[in-house]
Amino acid sequence: MELNDIDLNLLVVFNELLIERRVAKVADKLDLTQPSVSNALARLRKLLQDELFLRTPKGMEPTLYASQLAEPISFALNTIRNSLNQHAEFAPATSTRKFTIGMVDLGEIYFLPRLMDKLARVAPGVSVSTVRNTAVNLKDAMEAGQVDLAMGLLPQLKAGFFQRGLFQQDYVCMLRQGHPLQGKRMTLKQFTEADHVVVVSEGTGHAKMDEIIERKGIRRNIRLTVPHFVAVGHILAKTNMIATVPEQYAMACLEPFKLTYVKHPVQLPRIGINIFWHAKAHKEPGNQWLRNLIADMYSESGSL
Repeated sequence: MELNDIDLNLLVVFNELLIERRVAKVADKLDLTQPSVSNALARLRKLLQDELFLRTPKGMEPTLYASQLAEPISFALNTIRNSLNQHAEFAPATSTRKFTIGMVDLGEIYFLPRLMDKLARVAPGVSVSTVRNTAVNLKDAMEAGQVDLAMGLLPQLKAGFFQRGLFQQDYVCMLRQGHPLQGKRMTLKQFTEADHVVVVSEGTGHAKMDEIIERKGIRRNIRLTVPHFVAVGHILAKTNMIATVPEQYAMACLEPFKLTYVKHPVQLPRIGINIFWHAKAHKEPGNQWLRNLIADMYSESGSL
């Protein structure tokens, strides 16, 4: 097969289907109709003589052949995109670019208030969209250029990614002001006897802390589990439960929810919060500008 036998737009549709897995989402992202996307897929199936994607309850699942094509096609499209844009300088004061950043709600609470305030002053036309970095396809989305940066504790982003450390922090026990354990050095016995709310944050390094506590043979009275951090402040403010959380998050909750925190009675490792980007975006001017801005704001010397 020669290159003049194939329409490059078909490969763009193919690449988006690998990421989104749904025709409707691809159509919306590419500003096409759903029949246009389906027609492009039909043409590509005929050209490559393979089904490429199979309809399942979870969406369009790639065939083995499509999976083999995924990395080289994504690489080729990004190479073309970067080559066409390599001379373009990023001008934050006049840019209207939309950046997509992967982070959990914990990161949104900590990073976004200061970041959006900063952007309003230095890049008023720039907008930000966040996606959950616990998504199964985060690596694929970053490789395809759909997610510009990811922030947090993400041990799964290794080969093919750059990272830069922002700061390290401890885990603490957070509780309401006026709690019977406030102001005391919490003992392990008090910790195990207290009622706990636990955040189940699968796919991030935060889940490792629960594993460490369990491996030490420490049994907690877990009364409530939630899938995100955003509700924890509200819950602790109205109950006598406690929660194991990163210290920076605890600091952000003190004033809004009238909470406090104490040193954790279990010896837990410090965690490093990093910013990640794919190697394909390493020299892209806009990506460089945003990650340097974030690093300047939140690196160890500048963190809250």
